[in-house]
Amino acid sequence: MLAMALNSAKLFFTGKLFQDTAKVMRQLALGIVAGAVAIIVVGLFAPAWIAAIVGGAVAGFLQPVLFKDLKYA
Repeated sequence: MLAMALNSAKLFFTGKLFQDTAKVMRQLALGIVAGAVAIIVVGLFAPAWIAAIVGGAVAGFLQPVLFKDLKYA
């Protein structure tokens, strides 16, 4: 199991895990930005711990939606 995870990490960092690495990076950045925006917006009106939970939930819920059409190499 550890060998599989290490092999996947190696392929990811060498750019050989996905067919379109640029699309993966765009989708990842989009999820990160959405989570950060959620944290900032909620942080204006609520305590920081609530903003962190909401931002994490937004980013976490978006990842399966953003990554559903990615193809592995």
